Amino acid sequence: MMPLLLLVPTELERRVLAPLLAPRLAPLLASTSGTTGPIELCGFGPVSAAARTAGLLATHRPARVVLVGIAGRLDDRLPIGSAHLFDEVACFGIGAGSGPQFVPATRMGWPHWPGAPADPAVVIGDMIACDSLAATGIPRAGLLLTACAAAGFADDVAQRQTLYPAACAEDMEGFGVALACRLAGVPLDIVRGISNTAGDRDTNHWQIAPALAAAADLTCRILETPR
Repeated sequence: MMPLLLLVPTELERRVLAPLLAPRLAPLLASTSGTTGPIELCGFGPVSAAARTAGLLATHRPARVVLVGIAGRLDDRLPIGSAHLFDEVACFGIGAGSGPQFVPATRMGWPHWPGAPADPAVVIGDMIACDSLAATGIPRAGLLLTACAAAGFADDVAQRQTLYPAACAEDMEGFGVALACRLAGVPLDIVRGISNTAGDRDTNHWQIAPALAAAADLTCRILETPR
């Protein structure tokens, strides 16, 4: 088992996930580092997530990162209370304009990272494929959309689906974590439990606990199943 860094965005998520993950993952983590390895916070939103992940990668030097938390579904392809592993993540909200006139950064001709002289091939646009180490038998959900601000209305969801029709859920950290991991050359898995429908801001309708329980179980399955 390779050195592993587990990330969650918020303390709320960590409080629920830690007791679900620790009993099953402690032996896996202990076998490599001699410690049960606390679940680290990456912070809320793409900016904090990118900066914090970069710092943790430099400190812990993991061979693998797993981001776990909740997300909102963009349509009914993903049931509320279920959890999914995502193949790739895209960024919504960095670019020019607003509403229907919004243009993503890469379509403007400005990639998020243009590549370095030592490695000019590493150009990062609005979409990043996860270098997943999960076994091939683990079900995958395709594209996750990271937003700078969560959808507040049905019109927000419609706009996101117009730009990224393949996206089936939105979060606020995945792209930031993926960017840091890609620059560091560290494989990433993103697991999200579907707690709500994007655009519905009434948390009485959300199912956070079932979504996190499903995410914890899927994370353990991914890490317990050899590739």
